[in-house]
Amino acid sequence: MATPALARRGRNDLIPGAKKDAILRAATDVFAERGFFNAQVADVAHAAGVAAGTVYLYFRSKDDLLVSIFERTMRECLTQGRASAAATPDPRERLRRFAQLHLAHLGRDRNLAVVFQVELRQSTKFMERFSATLLRDYLGLIREAIADGQRQGVIRADLNPTVTAKMFFGALDEMATNWILSRRRYSLKAEAEKVVDLFLNGACTR
Repeated sequence: MATPALARRGRNDLIPGAKKDAILRAATDVFAERGFFNAQVADVAHAAGVAAGTVYLYFRSKDDLLVSIFERTMRECLTQGRASAAATPDPRERLRRFAQLHLAHLGRDRNLAVVFQVELRQSTKFMERFSATLLRDYLGLIREAIADGQRQGVIRADLNPTVTAKMFFGALDEMATNWILSRRRYSLKAEAEKVVDLFLNGACTR
């Protein structure tokens, strides 16, 4: 089903760069609404307001569309994360801002969150590819903050920074999954502080 903005566009109204963006936007919506394996390239083309053949001018296949959604989003998140890290010397505050950026990005776009939290995980092939590339770099930002915190004496030195980074990411990941599955409507970004507080301060009172 096309989004209202896409539905109003004619097939010849989009310049080349905008066509690619419109196709990726449509693919995100279609994959979220129908499921990746149930969706067809023709569905994406219809939602984007372009001819079916036009999709293949920019993307090799339906798989390539999914990969492109992941890669574009991860690059955006990495750019934001690196900029935030460079501007924040306190490793604890870096973790807080990272959590806010992560959940805010997904919280702004429910369909994108569905694609990331559900559709991308339907295939071992995709997960293996993603884990070995941009996701590794993304986790690296968290690991760097944890390692810096250990050097500064504000995070326990006996923790393995790689394992700890995965645990931190896993907590954010679960909050995002719960958000898309919940019948309640609430701010996903607001959940970031809960994760960071528990991570930095622990659950025990003594």
